[in-house]
Amino acid sequence: MNLADFERMIRRMSTEVPAEYFDGITEVVVSPRAVPHPTRAEIYTLGECIPLPLDQEGAEAVQSRVVLYHGSFLAIAELDPEFEWEREGWETLTHELRHHVEWRARRDELEALDRAAEHNYARQDGEPFDPLYFLDGDSPVPGVYQVEDDWFLDHVVRQVPSAVRFNWHGQHYIAEIPPRTTLPAYLLVDGVDEPPQGDLILVLRRRPRLFDLFRPAELLQGTVQAVSDLKPEVQ
Repeated sequence: MNLADFERMIRRMSTEVPAEYFDGITEVVVSPRAVPHPTRAEIYTLGECIPLPLDQEGAEAVQSRVVLYHGSFLAIAELDPEFEWEREGWETLTHELRHHVEWRARRDELEALDRAAEHNYARQDGEPFDPLYFLDGDSPVPGVYQVEDDWFLDHVVRQVPSAVRFNWHGQHYIAEIPPRTTLPAYLLVDGVDEPPQGDLILVLRRRPRLFDLFRPAELLQGTVQAVSDLKPEVQ
């Protein structure tokens, strides 16, 4: 999609967002720039909500400028032949508007979600990461969290179980836990009938304790195979 068509698409999408989301937004603009991630290959910043400094105080004084980077969209589209300009444009626009709304409301949920995404990149690249970062992701149901395309099934346990039962996409599964597994553990799940677009990860962890702050445990990562559980039991 060329720059002119992208600008027209973003202008059209802006008319589809309720007007109250634009309170305090000075402008929504499209930049031709590509903004690469400072350390991670193939990652680009698609948009930004830039707060504008003001001398006044109060929510009504918070103003922002929303910028979408056409060059970043173009770079990712060249990397991904299935890139969906409409979907990504809408998600980026509404994501940046949500940043502004939360700033006005003095809330930081979206900033926490952005931090979770950064730790998720670190996990994918084999770098150290906060093992509880997924708790800042979206949680459609208790114990299940989403960070970008990856899903996390959170299990708080006293000790490592021999197997774990879980539900995914309406189906019951059981996964045997490998011997010598230690806590906390991130276990990539294979074998579900309807896998997510990203990773499905079974997280086994103890309830946080005070001394964990001073003596953090080493995180174990591995893989488990899920099989259909015809007679699920309550764990």
